[in-house]
Amino acid sequence: MNPTDERESPEIFGSCPLPIFEHPQIVLGHGSGGKLSAELIDKVFVSRFSNPTLERMDDQAALEIGGARLAFTTDSFVVTPLFFPGGDIGSLAVNGTVNDLAMGGAKPLYLSAAFILEEGMPTVELERIVDSMRTAADIAGVQIVTGDTKVVNRGKGDKVFINTSGIGVLDRATRLSADGAQPGDKILLNGYLGDHGITILSQRENLEFECDLRSDCASLSGLVQAMLDEAEAAGALDAIRCMRDPTRGGAASTLNEIAGRSRVGMSLVEDRIPVREAVRGACELLGLDPMYVANEGKLLAVVAPELAERLLAVMRAHPLGADASMIGEVVATHPGMVTMKTGIGGTRVVDLLFGEQLPRIC
Repeated sequence: MNPTDERESPEIFGSCPLPIFEHPQIVLGHGSGGKLSAELIDKVFVSRFSNPTLERMDDQAALEIGGARLAFTTDSFVVTPLFFPGGDIGSLAVNGTVNDLAMGGAKPLYLSAAFILEEGMPTVELERIVDSMRTAADIAGVQIVTGDTKVVNRGKGDKVFINTSGIGVLDRATRLSADGAQPGDKILLNGYLGDHGITILSQRENLEFECDLRSDCASLSGLVQAMLDEAEAAGALDAIRCMRDPTRGGAASTLNEIAGRSRVGMSLVEDRIPVREAVRGACELLGLDPMYVANEGKLLAVVAPELAERLLAVMRAHPLGADASMIGEVVATHPGMVTMKTGIGGTRVVDLLFGEQLPRIC
């Protein structure tokens, strides 16, 4: 240790240590969706693959091919346990990819599915996963049209990893992107936060709650299309600035990404953010924050103030938006920062998560 290096020896200077972002090896925090994930993506991938489409840093790429506007996305899924109340790795893979397409305003059409299987995995479990994927695809209105399988040695694959890619059509004059938020816009959330992450944790740790917790895993495409229909009927498609599904890293990470990309601030109201009592209680017990817990059937929408109430009503009329709420607004002050008015009257900063709260959840 170099005694003159404040990073390595903060106690000498009587100060709190700052997070060290230089990692010679990959750590679990690189998959958190927080600061380490952003650092990894920026320094390793974006710096080498840089192009105008990638640099938008949305959940999908918007492409113009032969006069058609298409959305393209890919994702990989590594959840433990494979089966949980409300879903499994198969439905998670389909819905997660469908939702990434939907957040760009696209109608999802086709998926690919690639499986990395571990030697010794029971075939009956694989069949159960594939059946679940078929059901989820039917519900979402998409077809799985191509794929691949690979097998790795026993102990090297945690039974199964799944990669899915998706293609959808952008058939409206929309441009939903994380750089579109404007001061005065309202922030809408379609329901309770944290159900998926706490359900996964309860299954891993055999935790019991007074109410039955279930993952919120679902396809959000129908809800998104209903919101776009309303905006189009009002002649204001551009009133929906941005949509994101707060999966890895939770709502906090998602809102920080939008604030950073749009160079705006965000002000949330804690009492307006729906969290089930069981989820809140589990988070308090385990030292977690529901704002950082993963979701698989939730969306955050940044919308123009003049259409916010109408869109909120549309959300509440949909089965996946019955508990929707307007949780805050976009502000010109403190650009790149998300703050929250707490239930006791204070204000706190909702920053990006540094490490990993719950690994292997999606």
